[in-house]
Amino acid sequence: MGTIVWVEIDAEAPDWNLRQLRSCSSGRRTFCAVVKGNAYGHGVEEMVRLLPSADWFGVNSLDEGLQLRELGVERPILLVGHVELDRLGEALDADLRLTVYNRETVNGLRGLAGPERPVRLHLMVETGTWRQGVPPEEAVGFAREALSIPGVELEGVSTHYANIEDTLNHNYANAQLERFREAVELLADAGIDPPVKHTACTAATILFEKTHFDMFRAGVGIYGLWPSRETYLSAISSGRPVPELRPVLSWKTRIAQLKEVPAGSYVGYGCTYRTTRRTLMAVLPVGYADGYDRALGNRAWVLVRGRRAHLMGRVCMNLIMVDVTDVPGVSLEDEVVLLGRSGDEEITAETMADWAGTINYEVVTRISPLLTRKVVGSRGEE
Repeated sequence: MGTIVWVEIDAEAPDWNLRQLRSCSSGRRTFCAVVKGNAYGHGVEEMVRLLPSADWFGVNSLDEGLQLRELGVERPILLVGHVELDRLGEALDADLRLTVYNRETVNGLRGLAGPERPVRLHLMVETGTWRQGVPPEEAVGFAREALSIPGVELEGVSTHYANIEDTLNHNYANAQLERFREAVELLADAGIDPPVKHTACTAATILFEKTHFDMFRAGVGIYGLWPSRETYLSAISSGRPVPELRPVLSWKTRIAQLKEVPAGSYVGYGCTYRTTRRTLMAVLPVGYADGYDRALGNRAWVLVRGRRAHLMGRVCMNLIMVDVTDVPGVSLEDEVVLLGRSGDEEITAETMADWAGTINYEVVTRISPLLTRKVVGSRGEE
């Protein structure tokens, strides 16, 4: 019967989605597939194998980058987060591209980088997101300081958009793009021309070809998820081709107990749910320790034999309870779909996010990395 709570990964969907996103551009650009956060909860070991069309991979932390190398990934790896100063040597030894925005990081490379131990840097420009980055007016000085170190190559320059996904008004994103262009022009005037310029997240990849430059740096779209409803609406109203994204992930469990509950009974902690009829209840062995959001208590539905079953009471650490009174033929250890499709019914990450008051990114990213990921389809298991 196998694991009692697991994630299924559609073997064909990741690379399909990547190719759909690539088709949004009229030219051939490098594609950096972002696999940070355990590949947005999908399982990084599984996802890198299912993305043969990715030219690069993007990660957030040094440990994520080292993990990819341990998995045998030989393609370029762009590290976008901070590397502790005393671990910079590990990053160089693993040939990781470093995103830089702290002078302390650059100075930490002195004595580490050299002709026999080169390092490729990507300068992050602050254009209005106000997270990581160097203001455009400081870009030249920062770049010169980095390039004064033997073995350092300024391979890239990048930025990240603050408000390109959650709005139909893209004035702010356009202003950021202009700030980025300003930085690129200042660098060019100083004789510095990094060959890999990149700003395009998934939403920018889909909506604005002018953001594409030399490389896409896309994450959520390769998992078959739209960044937001606004991104989808902007896409269908733009007149541009709309990519067909296929969800990669399904999340499943099995019924661990079936029991009759009398009418008027309280279910679960806090007595927040009370039955109004004699109820057939299924106990499911999944909870917030597995990433099933506690906010889903009394709100969510699951799928059993192609029927919706309502969640009763609070989400426990390792258990939830659902009403299966109206599910014909339900049996112990029947498969239950928490996220995904069963028959004609489907629960999407967007639907679950609405129930929990969050976003689809968080729904999938918070699924426990301890759960088994099963690859299904022609490239995986059946």
